[in-house]
Amino acid sequence: MRTSINDIDINYIDEGQGPLLVMLHGWGSNIDLFNGTINFAKKKYHVVAMDMPGAGKSSEPHEAMDVDDYVDFVLAFIKKLYPDEKEVIFLGHSMGGRIIIKLCDRLSRGELPFDIPKVILTDSAGIIPVKTEAQKKKSRRYKFYKNLITKTGFAKICPSAMDKLQKKFGSADYASATPIMRQTMVKLVNCDCVPFMPKVTMPALLIWGDRDTATPLSDGQKMEQLMPQAGLAVIEGAGHFSFLDNQYLYNKILGSFLNIEM
Repeated sequence: MRTSINDIDINYIDEGQGPLLVMLHGWGSNIDLFNGTINFAKKKYHVVAMDMPGAGKSSEPHEAMDVDDYVDFVLAFIKKLYPDEKEVIFLGHSMGGRIIIKLCDRLSRGELPFDIPKVILTDSAGIIPVKTEAQKKKSRRYKFYKNLITKTGFAKICPSAMDKLQKKFGSADYASATPIMRQTMVKLVNCDCVPFMPKVTMPALLIWGDRDTATPLSDGQKMEQLMPQAGLAVIEGAGHFSFLDNQYLYNKILGSFLNIEM
């Protein structure tokens, strides 16, 4: 299905009947990866999932977005398509978790037109990792070369030099992204959501893969401590995409939380 939000063409899925469950995917991902979870959850819920701006089959935003911009986008999406909903349950993976945490902060300030009775955070982002010595060294090298080509004027003579430098020192996700999405990625990964985690006061299910290296299990453990009604379920042998690595167990845990029979 297609819709337009803030002049951005958005691809989304709308399936099932019951309480509204909105799924938010992670960075570099898309709603197709949620197929197994959607097919399970739609047995009892009205499941909606959208390709975020710049992801999947949705068009790019017109300018770089930060986490609050994504929150505004999700709210605009719900307001346009589901304006009468009084309760919305959210499930987020990775970056989607960041958005949910910020949504809960908005809810605590009375800024949402609906309530959020439950949330599910899967291998969620939100905690800025402590850099290793190797990462710090790489960052220093990047800053050195960036200053060099900027101060010497070489960046003006050869505009592609900065782009090549960023690709060399950036992650694979960063290197493959367009300029707008690279700026967006930088804004997202530098957003520390720890101060907002105590605002997640509703029942929160945290599902984590114990082999997740992108958002390690220690992040989930910290979230469990900071969120008043959070419970952490660990899937052994699963990585950052625990809902794909062990879909049966993931759905079984999710079903227990949302009262969906296997």
